[in-house]
Amino acid sequence: QRAGSGSRRDQARQLILDLETRGSQALPLFISCLEDTGQDTLASLLKTSRQAAKQDDPSKLSQGKLAPVVLGPEELWPPKLRPEVLRPEVPRAVDAGSGGFTDVCPQDRAKGNADLAYVLNADPCGHCLIINNVNFCRESGLRARTGSNIDCERMRRRFHLLQFVVEVKCDLTAKQMVQALMQLARQDHSAVDCCVVVILSHGCQASHLRFPGAVYGTDGCPVSVERIVNTFNGTGCPSLRGKPKLFFIQACGGEQKDHGFEVESTSPEDKTPSSDPEADATPFQEGPRSIDEPDAVSSLPTPSDILVSYSTFPGFVSWRDPKSGSWYIETLDSIFEQWAHCEDLQTLLLRVANAVSVKGIYKQMPGCFNFLRKKLFFKT
Repeated sequence: QRAGSGSRRDQARQLILDLETRGSQALPLFISCLEDTGQDTLASLLKTSRQAAKQDDPSKLSQGKLAPVVLGPEELWPPKLRPEVLRPEVPRAVDAGSGGFTDVCPQDRAKGNADLAYVLNADPCGHCLIINNVNFCRESGLRARTGSNIDCERMRRRFHLLQFVVEVKCDLTAKQMVQALMQLARQDHSAVDCCVVVILSHGCQASHLRFPGAVYGTDGCPVSVERIVNTFNGTGCPSLRGKPKLFFIQACGGEQKDHGFEVESTSPEDKTPSSDPEADATPFQEGPRSIDEPDAVSSLPTPSDILVSYSTFPGFVSWRDPKSGSWYIETLDSIFEQWAHCEDLQTLLLRVANAVSVKGIYKQMPGCFNFLRKKLFFKT
């Protein structure tokens, strides 16, 4: 980008003059770059001008002389950093008539280049399993997770709107959780494009190779996140090979409470919740080895097309309001509602992390392990 003084029109004119003096290939290469970055209107104008100059006097073309090019305000604006700019072959946004542009829906943008984004065209888009553990047996020492039903309903409604077939299972023991996950993995996913698992439960730390943490069944036995994810690997779920598999875990990663550190407030909404939140934290308990034993190192394939989103940083508690549900799920639902129609999943999760991190006296920091190979735009 050429720096200079004057109006953007003067700068554009100076750029054209510079290209005229850089040899006969400078302008064609510049036009090619414009086409590669999706600036088709400007490229077309320059092509037309160059052809007109060649017809008037071919000798002028070798000297770099071009017919005047009239640039409208739209062509002088810097290209917007939209997902469609990153996809050369997709439909461009169309002029809305007032200097702005209408957006192009994510599924239409993704059709242009499947190397840059997962293509979610199936109807339904995929299967979504929600495991909602609220009531735990007395022997487990775990309290009821008041407010989790609110989270469950939010996620059920949200993924239904995102065109998933949603199945909800409540109050499962560790063994039943594993069975439900295996049942989902064994389904034929060849006609769908994605798979989602949402788990709402108490959690704890656990030994791991790639994915930390574990979630409790209602019997107080933990199931490692690593085992949950590995259920959907290429061996256990061949019909999902190459397709995105998303896991959203609302559970504690440990017992530490994060007090945070003081920063200058950047939003009037950075307020403490009115009611006292509860933590989904419990001391780590060694579960039966038949349930919580991770696969052997040699049998774990390299993860691909997998994203695991955690409600909190490993080792810390995850807060849940008995009246409004967990901070993480409430925020996830809100961000998806506002932005899923135009932003990819990784950007959505960054918004979630930023919003959750400013809540309450105690702090919470969501995070994710991202092994997706492409951008993912939900079908809205």
